[in-house]
Amino acid sequence: MGLKLRRLAATLLSPGTNSSASAADAYHAVMSATPHHPSTAPPSARHLDALLAFGHGSRLSASVLVSALTDRLRAVASGHGDAAVALKCLVIIRILLARGAFILRDQLAAALVRHPASGRNPLALAAFPIGRSFAAATWVRFSARLLELLLLLPDYPRDVADAEYITALPNPQLIAELAAFASVADAVCKAPSPSSAPQHNALIWELVRLAEEDRVMVERNIAARVREMSQRLATLSLADAVELVCVLKQVEESAASPVDWKWAGLDEAVVGEARRLRGRAEEMVRKRTEKERWLVRRDAAGSASLRVLTDGGEAVRFGSTGWADTVSA
Repeated sequence: MGLKLRRLAATLLSPGTNSSASAADAYHAVMSATPHHPSTAPPSARHLDALLAFGHGSRLSASVLVSALTDRLRAVASGHGDAAVALKCLVIIRILLARGAFILRDQLAAALVRHPASGRNPLALAAFPIGRSFAAATWVRFSARLLELLLLLPDYPRDVADAEYITALPNPQLIAELAAFASVADAVCKAPSPSSAPQHNALIWELVRLAEEDRVMVERNIAARVREMSQRLATLSLADAVELVCVLKQVEESAASPVDWKWAGLDEAVVGEARRLRGRAEEMVRKRTEKERWLVRRDAAGSASLRVLTDGGEAVRFGSTGWADTVSA
């Protein structure tokens, strides 16, 4: 029995060929899906299926694919800045997050979130070099920022507009999720100008399509949370009500896009609901603030009147208001 266990341990701990082959396959799949040429073609369905297949194996298979993909993105970001390859990587990441198996999404999200100690973040592409294509580089910066915010959403890409899920949320978490969706909506509104999406560039138009999908998803989730919050507005604390007003203002600012993209802004009906809820929340904040100020003034006046002087002329404060009728001036 001991010999069998030792052999099993040696098999598991030895650097076998399976992990190496898996890593090589992952890098080959990523390189095949993100070639430099043609620079305007998005990853093909065949290559995407090959990448998605890594999520149906072991955790090791998903891990090596994620490593290959993030390494590819870091390489183009730190080198000469090949915008076409970066765009293809971002398209793949977005599709894997939406369609990949849980094990693959879990590995990908962990690899893309900024590390608190080192600060490493493959999506930190705000300074991506312009290079020879201003349009492509602009879309790299926009898409990377949008992906960063999508990763902060609750349980992405699960349908978090579910009524039972939302009803069970405590007030602070509901407001926090509304703020997260509002941030994504604001980012979509800042999509590059239509002039930066040439008709012949199918890669950029694939990013436009994906961003529009994100806008629709965010709009649905914002609407669901605004409706839920309107029903429980009276249960909010003053601090939560103030925070809600700030978040709803951000939702309203996402009503229209600053550029001529008809799809980028939130629907006016959703914004109208947010605007009406903000009016109610502001009125509640005003009334509660006035009430608290009145209570503070009353307490201050009562405390000042409940004093007597000792023989030495020092003022003595009484804690109970019952002394007010028994101690003479």
